[in-house]
Amino acid sequence: MTQVRDGFQSRLGFVLAAAGAAVGLGNIWGFPTQAANHGGGAFLLVYFIVIFLLALPALYTELYLGYYAQANPVKALRQAWQNKAPKVGAAAGYIGLGGAIVMLSFYSIVAGWMLSYAIEPVTTFLGFSGASEFLHSDSALRNFVFTPLMLILTASIILKGVKSGIETWSRRLMPVLLVLLIGLIIYIATLDGASDGFAAYLIPDFSQILDPNLIIAAMGQAFFSLSLGVGCMMIYGSYLKPGANLPKLTASVALLDTSVAFLAGLLIVPAIYVAQHNGVEVFSNGKLIGEGQLIFAILPALFNTMGDIGLLVGLLFFVLMSIASVTSTISTTEIPVAFLVENHSVDRTKATWLVSGVVLVFASLIILNFDWLFGLVIMVFTQYQLPLMGLFYFVTVGWLWQRGNKLHQATSGAHYWFAQYIRFVCPILMTLVFANVAFSS
Repeated sequence: MTQVRDGFQSRLGFVLAAAGAAVGLGNIWGFPTQAANHGGGAFLLVYFIVIFLLALPALYTELYLGYYAQANPVKALRQAWQNKAPKVGAAAGYIGLGGAIVMLSFYSIVAGWMLSYAIEPVTTFLGFSGASEFLHSDSALRNFVFTPLMLILTASIILKGVKSGIETWSRRLMPVLLVLLIGLIIYIATLDGASDGFAAYLIPDFSQILDPNLIIAAMGQAFFSLSLGVGCMMIYGSYLKPGANLPKLTASVALLDTSVAFLAGLLIVPAIYVAQHNGVEVFSNGKLIGEGQLIFAILPALFNTMGDIGLLVGLLFFVLMSIASVTSTISTTEIPVAFLVENHSVDRTKATWLVSGVVLVFASLIILNFDWLFGLVIMVFTQYQLPLMGLFYFVTVGWLWQRGNKLHQATSGAHYWFAQYIRFVCPILMTLVFANVAFSS
């Protein structure tokens, strides 16, 4: 008996879910930091160009692989490589699967921080100073409380499946995220120092536009912020109904994701300048003080300078960050869950708790060996796995997947030229991103 595969019921549901998968801490934390460190408006301009030249084709390629296979990444890549070396395709799928588990391990820890920082303004308002200190601490105990909480929150959505879980919750969470983001931008815009931040963010310094560091930073950020290279988009593409307009859906997801990154910059960069105006030390030698400190030191210090309203602003900001975390963790969790359900006929409930348990074990190892393991895991994942998998997908769609690959069958028109672009240009651009992030850091 063939089991009918769950899937997205509406175009909007898919776009919100896929954009939710892409909209994560990379957009709201990483993007504004990169913009502040690379000439503000100049970085923004190059980023938009790069989204169009590299990230859109990469997003399309990953969605395309999943959509035509109607299967998880291990099955989809084995199928795409069936004429040449199915084991190579399957191996790449397993690497993506391992990457998803590793990504979830450190992402769940960071997501837990967001949750604890979201609760802290409430305990401060109620006068529970001990609880507030615990929530702001860097203790292993705090991590062991909040990491499982985030995993349970994620699992409770995944348990309900694609239509009732992922799609339903994406339709609720993404609009809340956008409302919070726009509301916070409007409030920050009224504060002293914000206008300097808007100018730094929106007015390009054209002398920096051809800076190779800026261009490659924009390429890396564009790729990472769309959550490409781990299989999230492949699994979501596989849940689309037959007859979906893939180019249009790809453009919609990229537009929403890029809009959120742009809005995050409109919030964070002016907030940095407001913090500086309020006496918080923000820049050192023209560069932002440590990326991590931006979220967990500079912005909380800014909220502290605002009095009681700062508690509300801090609460809303970290609720926003928690939502961005959850929309990303659900997409990454779905990859190994779908693999267990489809390849090994494991019940979805069992698969969800099994994956959550494995992730908790890995996350616990990172928490217990935090000082050296956390940075190492992020480095291996972002500098090696993501760009190499992205390159692998381009090579797969452009060169190796023949049977059933409609891009290969096009001989003229826009489809033909797009296929040539995927075959020849994208692998070169992707190799440049990899070479830079792997060897220039």
